Amino acid sequence: MEGRFRVMLARAVATLVRCVARFITAVRPVWDGVEPLRRQRIYYANHASHGDFILIWTVLPPPLRRCARPVAGADYWLCSPLRRWLIRDVFDGVLIDRRPEARRQDPVAIMREALAQGSSLILFPEGTRNASRGPLQPFKSGLYHLARACPEVELVPVWIANLNRVLPKGEVVPIPLICTVTFGAPLTLAPDEDKAAFLARAAAALAALDPAAPRDDEEGEP
Repeated sequence: MEGRFRVMLARAVATLVRCVARFITAVRPVWDGVEPLRRQRIYYANHASHGDFILIWTVLPPPLRRCARPVAGADYWLCSPLRRWLIRDVFDGVLIDRRPEARRQDPVAIMREALAQGSSLILFPEGTRNASRGPLQPFKSGLYHLARACPEVELVPVWIANLNRVLPKGEVVPIPLICTVTFGAPLTLAPDEDKAAFLARAAAALAALDPAAPRDDEEGEP
């Protein structure tokens, strides 16, 4: 009975989280060059807020949402009983220790295991929240290693717009603003493509989804 209650409570909280996220951000998905199909995917996104994966998770259609697991930092999510319960029971997160000196498992191996179980992943290849003025920080190598190890899994870039203004770093009270989550065309690792070239191409595909990025048809305007 206790286990059944925990499952029901987690589902109720998941519904509440989605409702609150939609109420505060009026978030809407934009599928640009890709369709919301039931395929195993790695959704890789820009990272500006602890709420980033919640918006992606919120806008995915239910069949896709049920198998999508966020990759999250264990140091943040395991620091309190509430966060631990949320990431494990509500979001079914894949926890990664971001401290190289303390980790006991290879992060890529942990993510590969989740993919082997049939899950899709929500991944932030920058590793940490972007506090710089640039659109993206340099990507960590995990995305490349996953692309090599799991070539059958689609890599879908996802740009989250405006959430850094809704929940700035250090703030706990969100500011209601409209957000968008733009899904781009899937990528695959090209034959003989090295790590640096692939990560640069993946980052460029992601940055191109930024609504504030210049478009080709705008560059020639006076």
